[in-house]
Amino acid sequence: MTETAAADYTAEQIQAWARPQEREIATWHTAMQARNTYIASIDGVPAGFSDVDGQGYIDMMFVAPAYLRRGVAQQLLRHIEEFAQSEGMSELTANVSITARRFFEHHGFVVQAEQHPVMLGVQLTNYAMKKRRCQAVLATSSLSSLVNTSLGVRKPRTARGRSLSSSAIESR
Repeated sequence: MTETAAADYTAEQIQAWARPQEREIATWHTAMQARNTYIASIDGVPAGFSDVDGQGYIDMMFVAPAYLRRGVAQQLLRHIEEFAQSEGMSELTANVSITARRFFEHHGFVVQAEQHPVMLGVQLTNYAMKKRRCQAVLATSSLSSLVNTSLGVRKPRTARGRSLSSSAIESR
């Protein structure tokens, strides 16, 4: 986020958003395990991750700067949509950064509201977005053929949820 979002947020906003001084790895790890988390890798190297909770809320979508524009986020979103469909979820929601808004809109999400959360006394801008399940299934039906075959997504072995069978996906 510190590099990718730099075009849309100030250094002060990024620092407040990242909050490195407030993050405890054990707490973060526990939170990640409580959601259905997916990790993308390219040639065995972690390239990004995302998650979705049991109500269809996507809390995080991250792609390492070195792997931007290689289909990583698309593959992650495709697996989230497949999970949502298998669980009978009617919609997916997310609070999306200015930087990620175009990606989510391109994949059928619609802005519900512009928001201005305050973190560590610093105001940010993001968007509450929503996508209906029927749109998710139609929008991703041919996606896997567009992604480089060396891209892999997996669900971490230690997290709750089911593994998705795909040479490109590992679940934890």
